[in-house]
Amino acid sequence: MQKIKTFLWFDSQAEEAAHFYVSVFGGDSKVLGVSHYTESSPGEPGTVMTVDFRLAGQEYVALNGGPQFPFTEAISLAVDCETQAEVDELWDRLTDGGEESQCGWLKDKYGLSWQIVPRGLSEALSHPDPAKADRAMKAMLGMKKLDIEALRNA
Repeated sequence: MQKIKTFLWFDSQAEEAAHFYVSVFGGDSKVLGVSHYTESSPGEPGTVMTVDFRLAGQEYVALNGGPQFPFTEAISLAVDCETQAEVDELWDRLTDGGEESQCGWLKDKYGLSWQIVPRGLSEALSHPDPAKADRAMKAMLGMKKLDIEALRNA
C-alpha cells in the first residue's frame, strides 16, 4: 500500500474523472474501488463518495465533495514524458474539453492542472552555458505545449 496518496476533491464527477484518467494513462492504471455515501454520511445516500484509482503506479483518491473547493493552479500533477510523441498525446487528450496554459501547463475538463514535461527540460534549463540556459528559458516561456527539440536548439 502506498503511504501517501493524492486526494482530489471533485464536485460530483469523481468516478467519471477517475475513469477518464485511467483511459488516458492506460498500462497499469485502473480504478481500484468505489465507495458510496450512506444514510449517516453528508452526501446523498447511494451516490459515489470516493473512487480509489491508480495512474502509472501512483494511487489517488477522488472525492465527490461538492462545489465548495474547486481546483486551482496552486497544485498540479507533473507527468514525466519520455518522448515528444508522449507529450503530444497527453497534451491532446488532457486539453480536450480543458484549456491550455503556458510552459507545459494545462487544465483538464475537470479543472485539474497538469504539467506535461518532456525529459530533457531540466537539462536544457540548467545547461552549463548560462547563455544557452537563458535561451532555453526564453523559448519555454513562449510555449504552451513544450517542444523539447526547440528547447534543445534554443
